[in-house]
Amino acid sequence: HPERLHKLGILNVPYPDVLLNFLRRGDPEQIRRSWYIFAFQIPWLPEYFLRKNNWRNGDRMLRGTSKRGSFTKEDIAEYKAAWSQPGAMRAMINWYRAAMWHRPKLPKDARVKVPTQMIWGMQDVALSHRMARLSIDYCEDGQLVLFEDATHWVQHDEAEVVNQILVDFLSR
Repeated sequence: HPERLHKLGILNVPYPDVLLNFLRRGDPEQIRRSWYIFAFQIPWLPEYFLRKNNWRNGDRMLRGTSKRGSFTKEDIAEYKAAWSQPGAMRAMINWYRAAMWHRPKLPKDARVKVPTQMIWGMQDVALSHRMARLSIDYCEDGQLVLFEDATHWVQHDEAEVVNQILVDFLSR
């Protein structure tokens, strides 16, 4: 429902067809980075793996894919509390399951017509930064800001700067 948008802010997410094209053409780097999407297709196992030992693997996943210090002990405690809610982890992982098997049909003209601000951490272990420029090219009025040292969690890694970019963008 693009008519519901006035502006769009995107943080480390490629345009759907860009990611799909990287995977379909067999881009070895992106396939290696996307291993978790395929692993998440297995019923119940990812939920069990992340949950065991008081969410130790979920904690390691967050800390291991972000800049050192991006997630405090308090942040991790909040994540664990959220993950522990009945059905929460399954719902999060189901997003990846559905994305793999139930892609929405894009309109004939799939260009993004609203002003778009894309922010991308170039050290993202899950998504190659090579998809960022190709994704912003789908936007009629798009701006891309790359953070050399930020990860997939750019909003945590560079919180103050990312927030300021978004506030400036949304208030224009």
